[in-house]
Amino acid sequence: MQVKRLDLKKGVIDRARWDAFVATCPEATFFHRAGWKEIIEDTLGHACYFLYAEHDGEIQGVLPLGHVRSRLFGNALTSMPFCVYGGIAAMNQDARRLLDEEAQRLALELKVDHLEMRNLKPQHADWPTKDLYVTFRKEIDPDPEKNMLAIPRKQRAMVRKGIKAELMSEVDEDVGRFYEAYATSVYCLGTPVNSIHFYKKIKHVFGAECEILTITKDGRVISSVMSFYFRDEVLPYYGGGTNEAREFAANDFMYWELMRRAAERGIRIFDFGRSKKGTGSYSFKEHWGFEPQPLYYEHYLLGIKEMPEINPLNPKYQLFIRAWKAMPYALTKIIGPMVAKNLG
Repeated sequence: MQVKRLDLKKGVIDRARWDAFVATCPEATFFHRAGWKEIIEDTLGHACYFLYAEHDGEIQGVLPLGHVRSRLFGNALTSMPFCVYGGIAAMNQDARRLLDEEAQRLALELKVDHLEMRNLKPQHADWPTKDLYVTFRKEIDPDPEKNMLAIPRKQRAMVRKGIKAELMSEVDEDVGRFYEAYATSVYCLGTPVNSIHFYKKIKHVFGAECEILTITKDGRVISSVMSFYFRDEVLPYYGGGTNEAREFAANDFMYWELMRRAAERGIRIFDFGRSKKGTGSYSFKEHWGFEPQPLYYEHYLLGIKEMPEINPLNPKYQLFIRAWKAMPYALTKIIGPMVAKNLG
């Protein structure tokens, strides 16, 4: 068995083989897709190393890695940066071992501070890990009415508030309306937004597997979400609303509409995605009746002695968040991408 690197410049054959493996490997996620290499390298400028273990011409395991080097946020090799899941997806222990060894060797070669694996399940008992992130995943019913009744009463009332407000949902092929709603939302949270080109690239690379659902009120955009479809799952990934969203419960209505539409097209898993413990996002998802499931972000430390704390809950970044919120919105859209591309 050998470990090789995916080279997108050599043509589509290796990319097709990679994605075919990801589609069938139980451990793989949407964030193991080969397209992320193209997206991160072309729009954010970070080198990616997509490793695969091969035996007799067949892929046995994959490990997508991205190298994000920043003066502000450190120097890390991560599987996967800008994604919530990652790590090794393999069919057997030999492939897993070889990919693990190659990742550690590459981390040493690149002289990074740490190697981070964003696993759904624990893999390295001796590596430091953070008890910070969870994910929210739940099976949904083919019958939308059963899904509505499964939502706890108070949250169900918020969904019905959006319905009563006569909000409308539309699928967008262009990212323009989504970007304005999302950029407004993250600005209010004190978070920099990536450039519109980043989201355009995602939509271009993943095509029909990337869907934008926009919520309007009397023709005005109120909220919007970019979701990914993978096997029998839907993952609302980038979502937010304008200043009117709270008034009309637009975000509540938006996620309900996504769930309803997904159920009708045969999707069985609604992946509400990652949240940090103790945040509003965490509480919001719990109110929908979703149970938190731990994520295992394991770190192999090299150039540092302690795990980095690059998250909004770190008091070190609270001053930055307050300053960002005070900055003119138009200015944040200009300088935001220069900061956001290094957050990983």
